[in-house]
Amino acid sequence: MAKTIFWLCLLLPFYAWVGYPLLLGLFGLFAKPRPVPRGEPLSVTVIIAAHNEGAHIEHKLRTLLLQDYPASDLQIILASDGSSDHTVAAALALHDPRVLVLDLPRAGKAGALNTAVELARNDILVFTDADNQWSTDTLGKLLAPMADPQVGACGGHMIIPRPGHNLSLGDSLYRHYEAWLREAENRTGCMVSADGALLALRRELFQRIPPEVNDDFFISTCAPVAGKRIVYVEQAQVLDQGVDEAGKQYRRRLRVTVGGLQSLAQRRELLNPWRHGGYAIALISHKLIRRLAPVLLLPLLLCNLWLWDAGVFYRLLLIAQLLGYGAGILGLLDSRGRLPKVFRLAAFVLVTLAGMSVGLWQFLRGRRYALWNPQQNR
Repeated sequence: MAKTIFWLCLLLPFYAWVGYPLLLGLFGLFAKPRPVPRGEPLSVTVIIAAHNEGAHIEHKLRTLLLQDYPASDLQIILASDGSSDHTVAAALALHDPRVLVLDLPRAGKAGALNTAVELARNDILVFTDADNQWSTDTLGKLLAPMADPQVGACGGHMIIPRPGHNLSLGDSLYRHYEAWLREAENRTGCMVSADGALLALRRELFQRIPPEVNDDFFISTCAPVAGKRIVYVEQAQVLDQGVDEAGKQYRRRLRVTVGGLQSLAQRRELLNPWRHGGYAIALISHKLIRRLAPVLLLPLLLCNLWLWDAGVFYRLLLIAQLLGYGAGILGLLDSRGRLPKVFRLAAFVLVTLAGMSVGLWQFLRGRRYALWNPQQNR
């Protein structure tokens, strides 16, 4: 019995983090690249939900207004979710007719986005955050695949150019891993979702966002619900900052896990392989099994202790686990970043696994997060 539990607890996490990406890479070798047709400029509404983003909003709006994409119509909607700083005043000070500023009461990000979409007048909705940085050609690169009518949503690539001295190093590497995974999914036509830092969706596909889901996942999956593809555009890049502090990293991963599982519950129809084929398998592998896998690591460790005398393989794996957890603890204690980078990476993994495990527990107990505070993630 102990061996059965051990192998179950080992193989599922291995598949989620290693096996699935390797299978995608293998299938991608045989996938033919899809040509990107040339299309006419589209009408675009860019939507930013913001809460106390006075330090970033003016620069972000000016960057959006300077995009070199020749949109047939450009509308920018800033939906301030109960900001108590000068976010609204800074946006209004631009005095640009293309910018619509909504000073909304505090209700949560989903409510702010839903209100903004109701006022959007254009065919393509582009969602982004106030604090990430665009280049002048970001919008044009993001929207290029929209010339294909079978493409319902597009997602860009987030980069952390200057990782800090602690956990943000792992954050940056995790972004690279996710980017590679999305590129592999993209080649096989089963990209499961896009990052909310840079996300485009056809207006006709939009569905109102429930208050307790991860908005970027829910918005981008409006495309496969309607039988359309999500496309990953690596060339469309945004710059962001990582999270160095363990407490902030833990809280972010916890909230993302709770919201992600709630999102999957809302989109459970997409988990049916008989109806959605390879996309459903990718969604189960990328989003469901990965979120369940961390809770298997503790029984894996306990079974491994029990199986110490079962052979050399079990002993070596137990030693590897103990070394990994020990390195993570030392990395958390090394607040000045004096230890080698591997300890910081181990600390990031340890905090991430803890946040995901507690997030699963909170989800099962009915805990939900409706409000948001972007400053907690910086």
